[in-house]
Amino acid sequence: PAPQTTGGINQYVVQDVVSPKQLPSHLNSFKAALRSQGPLCILEHFDTGYTVLQHCHKVDMSVKEDTLELLIQVVSGLSVSLPSLLLNASLSAPDRKEQLNAVKMSVFLLCKLTEILESDSYRQSIKGKAAGEGLLQWDSERETVLQALTQLLQLDIRSLWSLSLVDEEFISCVTCCCYKLLENPTISHVKNKPTRDAIIHLLGVQVKKYNHLLGASVKVIQLLQHFEQLSSVCAQAVSVWSTEYGVKAIVGEVMREIGQKSSEELAREGSGVRAFSSFLSELGTLVPDTMIPNISVLLTHLEGESPSLRVAVCEVLGEVLVRVLSGDGLDESGRADRDRFMDTLQEHLHDTHSYVRARVLQVYTRIVNSKALPLNRYSDVMGLAVGRLMDKSINVVKSAIQLLAAFIAHNPYSCKVLLISHLTIFLWSLRPVAVIKASELWAAMEPELLLTVRAELEPTSEGEGEQQEREEDEAGEEDDRATAVQIAQFLRDTSEIREDLPSTPQKEGAGDGGKEGVEESELKKQEMLLQYLRDTESFALQVESAIAVINNMLYWKTTSVVQEAVQFCVTVCEFSVANSLTGVRKMLPLVWSTDAAIKDAVVQAYRRLYLNPQGDNTRSKAQTLVDSLSELMVDASLGTIQCLEEIEFFGGGSSLQSTVVQVLWERFTGKRETSSLHRRAAVLLLGMAREVVLSNLDTLCSVALGEKLTEDFLLARDSVITICNITDHVRQCKGAPFRLPQDNQLFTCLTQAIAEGVVMADLHWQSFMEQAVRLLYFLSESPDQLCSRLLQRCSRLELVHSGKTTSPSMSCVSLAQLLSLCGCVAFWQVSHLERSVSSELRRRRGETEEREEKAKVPSRKQAANDSSVEEELGLMGASAEDTEAELIRKICETELLAEENLLCSFLPLLVRVCSSPGRYCHPQLTTAACLALSQYMMISPSVCEEHIRLLFTVLERSSLPVVRANAIIGLGDLTVRFPNILEPWTQNLYTRLSDENPAVRQTAVTVLTQLVLKDVLKVKGQVSEVAVLLIDPQTHIASLALNFFNELASKDNAIYNLLPDIISRLSDPERAMNEEDFHTIMKQLFSYITKERQTESLVEKLCQRFRTAKTERQWCDLAVSLSLLSMCERGLKRLQECWECYSDKLTETGVYQPLLSITAKLRRGAKPQLKVLMIVVVCIDWQNSFLQLFKPHKKALSPPPFPNSDVHNNKLGTSERLWTIPTLSDYPD
Repeated sequence: PAPQTTGGINQYVVQDVVSPKQLPSHLNSFKAALRSQGPLCILEHFDTGYTVLQHCHKVDMSVKEDTLELLIQVVSGLSVSLPSLLLNASLSAPDRKEQLNAVKMSVFLLCKLTEILESDSYRQSIKGKAAGEGLLQWDSERETVLQALTQLLQLDIRSLWSLSLVDEEFISCVTCCCYKLLENPTISHVKNKPTRDAIIHLLGVQVKKYNHLLGASVKVIQLLQHFEQLSSVCAQAVSVWSTEYGVKAIVGEVMREIGQKSSEELAREGSGVRAFSSFLSELGTLVPDTMIPNISVLLTHLEGESPSLRVAVCEVLGEVLVRVLSGDGLDESGRADRDRFMDTLQEHLHDTHSYVRARVLQVYTRIVNSKALPLNRYSDVMGLAVGRLMDKSINVVKSAIQLLAAFIAHNPYSCKVLLISHLTIFLWSLRPVAVIKASELWAAMEPELLLTVRAELEPTSEGEGEQQEREEDEAGEEDDRATAVQIAQFLRDTSEIREDLPSTPQKEGAGDGGKEGVEESELKKQEMLLQYLRDTESFALQVESAIAVINNMLYWKTTSVVQEAVQFCVTVCEFSVANSLTGVRKMLPLVWSTDAAIKDAVVQAYRRLYLNPQGDNTRSKAQTLVDSLSELMVDASLGTIQCLEEIEFFGGGSSLQSTVVQVLWERFTGKRETSSLHRRAAVLLLGMAREVVLSNLDTLCSVALGEKLTEDFLLARDSVITICNITDHVRQCKGAPFRLPQDNQLFTCLTQAIAEGVVMADLHWQSFMEQAVRLLYFLSESPDQLCSRLLQRCSRLELVHSGKTTSPSMSCVSLAQLLSLCGCVAFWQVSHLERSVSSELRRRRGETEEREEKAKVPSRKQAANDSSVEEELGLMGASAEDTEAELIRKICETELLAEENLLCSFLPLLVRVCSSPGRYCHPQLTTAACLALSQYMMISPSVCEEHIRLLFTVLERSSLPVVRANAIIGLGDLTVRFPNILEPWTQNLYTRLSDENPAVRQTAVTVLTQLVLKDVLKVKGQVSEVAVLLIDPQTHIASLALNFFNELASKDNAIYNLLPDIISRLSDPERAMNEEDFHTIMKQLFSYITKERQTESLVEKLCQRFRTAKTERQWCDLAVSLSLLSMCERGLKRLQECWECYSDKLTETGVYQPLLSITAKLRRGAKPQLKVLMIVVVCIDWQNSFLQLFKPHKKALSPPPFPNSDVHNNKLGTSERLWTIPTLSDYPD
């Protein structure tokens, strides 16, 4: 534009705007003038800088860089020269005006050029170029500009203006440049932190010295509304301005601006609301104390519709409670604010939005971790947290678990007090609230307390004695007794605290008053102690209920919830909470989880609990580790041991590991006196360190299986298990199998112990015998010969024992044990043939083929070509394997039960015992015979077919639940081995699902679950019997049934195919199932139907069954089933098309109401065409009311047409309809 020649008062007019080609020469003149005249040269060369601004898109980048450098030098020069001039009181008005103009001109040009360069840099970044490609190192230059402006404005340049009133335009020029820089999307990145800090400090100078407070507060709100990413930057800026620059009013101004936002305004600002929420949360962490005076303006948003703002306000309250309103030094006003804020947070634990509930729980977690929660609120908040464990939102459940873990980690109650809380609260509650003398109090409490301590520390029965012996060694007993003494001393000291206080001299005549004061003080102390004990009891009960709920979450489908539950179990175990080991043991099977995150969480949890022992040296650490692992191994099942092996406690080969193994050997061998339980735990733990113990196998055998073997069959059993584990990896190696000769001392000890135990009434002999026979077949070279001699020896001992004993019961027990041995030998003989012998045949065949391959002469190429086709097709190997399999089958069929084989001699006895329950009524004998018969039947198909009817007869008619349960287990194994033979008997297995005994039902559902999921049994309509178990009164059986359907749902369309038959069977009038139970079962089963096509097909199938249903109850059940489907538009269309199937049933309320509920679910968000059909349903409601008056003359309603369904409209003429369906065209408005 052409330069102007005139201007207003106090305005400068640009005289000459040169062309871009002339700019380099003018810039050189500018440089020369700057060197000679200093920063005041800007007065003469302002036009040159303005020309660069005018032609910013035309000039080269080098010109902009030179101009920027010159302007920075000018501003820096003014920062150096102005301080001395400002201190000079004799500065003339013209000189002051000259300096002011220089400041204005230089700041104006520098700010505007900075904005231009920032815009260029942003455009280049959008185009994909590096920000520094056009302008080298603009980030550093930008920081230099800001520093120069800050140095200048920090000076007291207000004196340059008349009356020290700085022009608003000048302040706006600088602040607009700063806000422009803040709009950069990358300003919040870590790399731009120096620039961000420089901008904040420059604005801070404006706010403090140049009256920019209101403008800054308004601008902060505007930035938050338009740039969500600036929430953290704005919070940091406001914090710096209020703390470093002392402008605390800025916090209140911004909070008032946000607090005055109405719900309508917030509804229009999607990203702005999120930015406000993040800003408030961040500001609350930075300056919580400054926010307290104005926090009331934010509380209105707690009633608003924005969940993010509610969360932000709750987080601000949490920060205030943690960092300001905490501790015992609060005044009355502070305590009132604290209680008010706490009440507000508790209310929003029941917020309608799950996001708010989850974040409030996290706020409480921070409060508890910071020990800022008052003691009198522990019970209320913890009760609310336990209630949130049932929340439908996964995030809320996880947050509740984290809060409960924080409560336990920071609980103010002593664990020792928790142990006696029930006793003390009972004793105190019986006493009247009056002053009790210390001696009287102790005399009343001492007997009950001593009884309780003795009950805890001394066994009251033989079973409890064994339990104590298992869990405590000598050191542990001393610790518990010391704990009890400390508890007693604590209570005694508390009751006698008044006696320990020095007496206070009192004036004459004031004796009675002083006595009353002492009594009142003592009364208050007793009341405080009573309240403390009540709070302790409440806390203990809430922890107990929380542990029970969270332990059940270990097997949820949601990975994150399972991880939180695992961490919670670790926390409660680390703080020695009662029943904490329940969760630790329950999560152990999760080491086999297919989810890598869950498996890793469990492994890390066990290593954290058991592989970080405390101690002063390696020996003490090893002792601690062994003690903790031994406690875990007590009564451990084989499954538990396998899970622990997966964790690999003894990996790494460290010095601690060798010391641990040494301690285990000392315990096992008896060098260190210990209980039998700890010896058993030690030998099981040694089995996990296979490589270390393999070299000491002889020692292990001699100690565990020596002369005293029959004194402790459990120790012998666990030792046999350990030997099997140690030698297992050796047997699995390639090459010749690992076998020991028959005359090995190990087999001699085992057979002798088995034979001697047959005639002994030891409850643990059975489990030992099973493991010992298994080991014989695993390690012996000729286990069949060894077991044959064992059976002969046991039979002779049984005959001798039967002749000597006069007790029929003892004779039955010994006979039962002999039959159990026969069944076990038969089972492992078959397993030995099909596994060990078969694999050995394959190995030898492979070696033979390998030798023959090496021995082939290269010249015999023609012979190789002749057999190449068969080799490619795999016929040679297949035929060989078939021959070997046929050989094994022939041996099982003809030789195992041949007359000359000893096993054959016991089969008639088994059949006789099982077929004569009246004569052989001893429970142990009947159970052993039934299980042994099922094991014999696994030998060959002929034996199975011959006795299958007998075994099912025992299953149906036996009065002993243990016999029925064992029969189910045996039949399950037979189903796997001979599925064709058992297939006709499948219904008899399903019948046991309705057995009157819970143990039998549990066994049946477990066996059937394995058979169905492994595709051994075909899933048919009988699975409805499993569905009935979903409402079983035994919760563990119901959980097994639920797990069955959860696994079945993973199979494609399995539940979908079964549902119609299940509904028909459960709604059968002969079953007479309760309606509520039917609804509960169907609700669970229909939750697995998630595909739209499946829903549509089920609608049609269920509607067709209305035609065959005979009773009103069946109609109602079908209607309820339809209402439980996740109906979609296509499903509703299919329901309309099947109108004729159920239209004559709609007069029944039990049919009509469930179908009407389907439209209620679809009404929200329905399409216009779908709403037309819903209008039809309302018409049906009116017509049904009319037809109720004429029930004898009911007529089926004609099906209403689906909107735009021409196909269906052609099926029925208009004359056949009772009324006309309105369409959308009938309602143009």
